[in-house]
Amino acid sequence: MADYVSYTWRIMPLITTFFCLHLYAAADVNAVERTLAMVKPDGVSGSHVEAIKTLIRDAGFTIAAERYWHFSEAVAKEFYAEHSERGFFPNLVEFICSGPSLALILEKEHAIADWRLLIGPTDSSRAREEFPKSIRAKFGVDSQKNCVHGSDSRQAAIREIALLFEQDQTAKKSMQHDEL
Repeated sequence: MADYVSYTWRIMPLITTFFCLHLYAAADVNAVERTLAMVKPDGVSGSHVEAIKTLIRDAGFTIAAERYWHFSEAVAKEFYAEHSERGFFPNLVEFICSGPSLALILEKEHAIADWRLLIGPTDSSRAREEFPKSIRAKFGVDSQKNCVHGSDSRQAAIREIALLFEQDQTAKKSMQHDEL
């Protein structure tokens, strides 16, 4: 009996941890996730916005917010900072600043992964071969003019949404505070 009690007390932390993780995972399974989607300048100028929004809704996403956005060079460099050391970075910044983009906050269970699946590979040629029903296969031209952007992680989604949707609110709040 003493061995059983001793064994039970030794494994109790493991059982508790497993139970807590299971409850957390079960609660998180149905959690609505947010991601940033963006129709780039080639998608806006190519009049693909409504077709893309229809595909988004048909895939079960809710569009929680949307706004047209014209990137300044500084915001474009901040937005794509993870690519700053790559050779294509200057062209990417120039392209994203070339015209208006449509930024969208999408919501759904597994929004980030589902949006990445819906848009397809970065290279539109590869998308046409491997994922012919993806947005980039349907509307993209190449790796840069691929019509859409999607956050690649939860951290990226949080950062990108804050950059494109909360920046004006911060500026307005600070302006109101300065006027007091």
